[in-house]
Amino acid sequence: MATRKSTGSASGKAYYMISAVAQKYNIHPQTLRLYERRACSSPSRTDGNTRLYSDEDLQRLETILSLTRDLGSTSPGSRSCSTCGRRWRTLQREVNEFMAYVKGELARGPRRLGASA
Repeated sequence: MATRKSTGSASGKAYYMISAVAQKYNIHPQTLRLYERRACSSPSRTDGNTRLYSDEDLQRLETILSLTRDLGSTSPGSRSCSTCGRRWRTLQREVNEFMAYVKGELARGPRRLGASA
């Protein structure tokens, strides 16, 4: 089982060191470094430059591993799929924020155009 390293942040997020991630997914740490160099993953770093993988990083890694192991995709193909997934999540978040704004404006009720406040 992978060991977790907590940053002690108020959010309570867990972070995993490269050795724990490599062990959990049965891959060499050098493979994780390769994925980072190819922009397939981007773990955060400590002040001492140690890689720390979040749960979101692990989800992204699972997608990459699924594409490469199960579907036979190449690393560039995995990167393309991963990039598309990130773009989709960003667009989805922006649409959700816009919808929340619109709902808030509608909740305020109708306002007359050009009326001074």
